[in-house]
Amino acid sequence: MPSSLKPARSLLWIPTAACLPGCAGGVLDPQGPIGAGNRTILLNSLAVMLVIVIPTLIALLAFAWKFRASNSNARYDPEFTYSGRIELIVWSIPTLTILFLGGLIYYGSYHLDPRKPIASAQPPLDIQVVALDWKWLFLYPEQGVGAVNQLVIPAGVPVHFKLTSASVMNTFFVPQLGSMVYVMNGMQTELHLQADREGSYFGQSAHFSGDGFSDMNFSVSAVSADTFTRWASSLHGGGGVLNASAYRELARQSTNVPPASFGHVQPGLFEAVVQQTLPPGPGPAESASSGEPQARPSALPSAPTIAHHQQAEGGE
Repeated sequence: MPSSLKPARSLLWIPTAACLPGCAGGVLDPQGPIGAGNRTILLNSLAVMLVIVIPTLIALLAFAWKFRASNSNARYDPEFTYSGRIELIVWSIPTLTILFLGGLIYYGSYHLDPRKPIASAQPPLDIQVVALDWKWLFLYPEQGVGAVNQLVIPAGVPVHFKLTSASVMNTFFVPQLGSMVYVMNGMQTELHLQADREGSYFGQSAHFSGDGFSDMNFSVSAVSADTFTRWASSLHGGGGVLNASAYRELARQSTNVPPASFGHVQPGLFEAVVQQTLPPGPGPAESASSGEPQARPSALPSAPTIAHHQQAEGGE
């Protein structure tokens, strides 16, 4: 971070501190290194803009008072056409603002690149994410398990996400962990996040994707490494099987889907979704009658349908 910005940023903590109690659980309450970096950029950008806005408002009031109609001592110069000093101020201040903000953008783009691994002595945990209509599917390839609308991660361990969408474009966002990223059908992107401490965090879809968008949320549970291992092991004995046929049922449009888990996930399932070996969900499918993308649920399966997935047997 440029040292010249640190004094300016420190001025923000007085008004910001008063707002933090109401911002718990959001981007101003980060719980990981990426979220903390996002907050730093946000506050620094605010500081740079306030350096412009506050003097401008003060100057506006000062000029209005000095050149008011009742002030006979104000200089009156109807022949004025040019001032080099005024031109210098008018052009230099916006230029400096662009340079400062450009530096912040470069810092964020380089140091907070979603594809850049987080430096840690702990090896990263791989998690595959599929955005469905209207729910999130999380696959753990190393553990061979999966979950719907429930993300469990070990605290203090970097998490390497591979993300895609089985339907329309969407966004994956955990505000306290940082870095919202877009996902698209037939494409794969990456994201590195980390939760520094144990806790429960809110995750959401931040891009409108149809009628069920408002309920397309998920919970993130950051637990100890031992607890995470026990959780993954417990699914093997109690969860169902997620194979290609069960996935096709899961991909059907549904809303308000409760958390569910799978004790066995067919290997290569995520790659099949990305490569469209498994067909896309109904979101991008074309209607035979109108030829328009479908974004509304015509027949929503109830919660027991998801429970039925857990009881699926066999592989495909």
